Amino acid sequence: MSGVPTVAVTDLPADAVLLDVRETDEWTAGHAPTARHLPMSELTARMGELPDDDPLYVVCRSGGRSARVVAYLAAQGYPAVNVDGGMQAWAGLGRGLVAEGGRAPEIV
Repeated sequence: MSGVPTVAVTDLPADAVLLDVRETDEWTAGHAPTARHLPMSELTARMGELPDDDPLYVVCRSGGRSARVVAYLAAQGYPAVNVDGGMQAWAGLGRGLVAEGGRAPEIV
């Protein structure tokens, strides 16, 4: 999505907290250890739960859904940035992953 602020996984600040907008089954399978989960499908109903981070780094599986969320948040005045390549890029670079329920983490 053109015109959306974007950052590569390699350029994320070390203390960046990700807002993961994937659906619950994707989150459960594997996510960044410090990420916060707010599914895209629930975003508008849960806007009050958005973290106060500035900027807000938004991630999904590959970057498409998060780009749409960033465009929406930017229109609402939030300083959001899309994480290019999403969790696939994150995992591909060997960044940490955790899963729920004691299973081996994976990006689905």
